[in-house]
Amino acid sequence: MRDIRRRSILAGALAVPLTAGLPASSATATTHRTAENSPAENRPSTHHPSGHRPTAPDADALRAALAGLPDADATAALVRVGGTGGRWHGSSGVHDLESGRPADPHARFRAGSTTKVVTAAAVLRLAAEGRIGLDTPVRAHLPDLLGARFGKVTVRHLLDHTSGIPAGDGLGTTFEELYAHRFDTLSPQRVAASAGAKRPEFRPGRQQHYLNINYTFLGLLIERVTGRSYASEVSRLVLAPAGMRDTYFPDTDPRILGPHNRGYQAVTGADGTTEFLDVTEWNQADRFAAGDMISTTADLERLLTGLFRGRIVPRSHLREVFSVPTRIPGASYSAGGLQRFESDGQVYWVKSGGRYGYNSAIAATSDLGRTLVYSVNSTDAKSEDANPVVGRIITAALR
Repeated sequence: MRDIRRRSILAGALAVPLTAGLPASSATATTHRTAENSPAENRPSTHHPSGHRPTAPDADALRAALAGLPDADATAALVRVGGTGGRWHGSSGVHDLESGRPADPHARFRAGSTTKVVTAAAVLRLAAEGRIGLDTPVRAHLPDLLGARFGKVTVRHLLDHTSGIPAGDGLGTTFEELYAHRFDTLSPQRVAASAGAKRPEFRPGRQQHYLNINYTFLGLLIERVTGRSYASEVSRLVLAPAGMRDTYFPDTDPRILGPHNRGYQAVTGADGTTEFLDVTEWNQADRFAAGDMISTTADLERLLTGLFRGRIVPRSHLREVFSVPTRIPGASYSAGGLQRFESDGQVYWVKSGGRYGYNSAIAATSDLGRTLVYSVNSTDAKSEDANPVVGRIITAALR
């Protein structure tokens, strides 16, 4: 019973999941398993300080977790499980509801808030180069966007969500409002300025409140310090050294370029019937450095392994990736954009993302003994309820 509860808690960290209802259709899961036959320099360390040595991924359990898609909760799912015990990757579901053809296992998708890990890594690299001070007040760089009330907010406070800056203004709060404005552009500068003009939620460093606005400011900070666009600088600092060749930032372009599976949102009509709206095309410019990235499961796996092995953030600053504020009760977010979860002596570092039509997540032990990356085309990707598909994937992957 305790193990089941542990998985459900971790599922809550790895997704902002969902419920709905979908036409009856099915697709057979396509799966691939790879033994540890890669070059030695590409293998994770085999030292396990916790004494936990991962076993090989349970291929049968993972296939079962992906079976039966599309269903009421998701139209497609892509999964990669890795670590010292071996590797497995698979896909299930459909590319789109109209054609019903199989999901593309190499598809790009909206990675949502996993973008924050990339943003944090870029900031930490600039800190290692001496171009950003982690304990420098943010107003020293962005006085035009952050009011005097936030004079003591530092870069570190943004990284670990302890700034006290409230959320900025958006284009709506309900799905219906946001959907109506899905092709409109809301600049991150406007979002930041609206937040910076408000009163603080709390004194910096006293609480931890996860909000996108912290990483919106970090993206603008990167641009102000380097004089280059967020996308170009992060590509240089993070994507290139990680080998993330299929990842990009769409800015105001509402499309997902390259191969991708369609995303849908379940909407219940006045007559009680459920309609599935195609939400694939959506201008996400306001998400910016907090959630605008488009990626693949293979690239997100490269991000995890490259980051944890010290190939992206220099080892002089790598400890910051796993640094969680110790003086704040219940704090779990690190300066690396990750969330720490511990159970039965095993620590997982995770980050999830959710954009309408798409849920994704990365998770790993610090020694890379077990890694998990998934993308699930959720039919209610912003719901607070746990998505059964996500739950099954996590249970199967962390056996």
